[in-house]
Amino acid sequence: METVIPIYYQIKRAIKGWIVNKEIDPGEKIPSENELAAKFNVTRLTVRQAISQLNQEGFLNKRKGKGTFVTNNENLINSFSLEFFGLMDDLFSEQISKVKIKSVTMNRLVPSKLIKEKLKLNSEEKEVLQIKRARFLRDKPLTYNINYLPMEIGVKMNEKDLYERPLLQILEKDFGIEFTEAIQTIEASFADQEVAENLRIASGSPILFVERVMYTRNHKPVELFQSSNLGDQYKFIVRFKNVKESGKSQWIHQD
Repeated sequence: METVIPIYYQIKRAIKGWIVNKEIDPGEKIPSENELAAKFNVTRLTVRQAISQLNQEGFLNKRKGKGTFVTNNENLINSFSLEFFGLMDDLFSEQISKVKIKSVTMNRLVPSKLIKEKLKLNSEEKEVLQIKRARFLRDKPLTYNINYLPMEIGVKMNEKDLYERPLLQILEKDFGIEFTEAIQTIEASFADQEVAENLRIASGSPILFVERVMYTRNHKPVELFQSSNLGDQYKFIVRFKNVKESGKSQWIHQD
């Protein structure tokens, strides 16, 4: 199990992965709390916390005296199949195996002033590699992604690999790039003509736009990632805790 993310949350994601990947069918009973506690080597209380949240989200239904069952609502399961948590490890996750890349285009181009600034390119770096990919879930468009890489990295890219593996996985495992931090912004936006055509929606339709800059050591930017997403396929969850100090109450964000 991962150690940075709370254990109950990892268990929750694992169970959700079983449901999304149909390892447990809609309406089917999930393993008992005792069985799950033994499987994950944790206490029943930890398992119960994960199951409780999945019940609240509608993924599971607890039936008194009978156990806990997967929802029969397949539309709900499909809508949550790539629930967006904002966690970097999801970019490498095997849980996204049902997402397929349908098209990849690679182009060398002169970067705009904004791209130059975000990648901190020097005056000698005249071009970047632009990668465009359309991602599908069960033959339905899900996201349209554009990546920008400095050419010293871009020249190493293989188009075939981009159909089969996440870009960050390629950069880390094949190119030996060690990422240390990222800055990500998420905002509501509207689909331009190019995005609309790839997502099969009307131009001007609302989308969720995500931009992320990936950094290596010394805060050196290596990749600029921009993703246009169908808003109804994602859910961003933030957990807060009410902390009281010196008689004052303050809400803080929890991972």
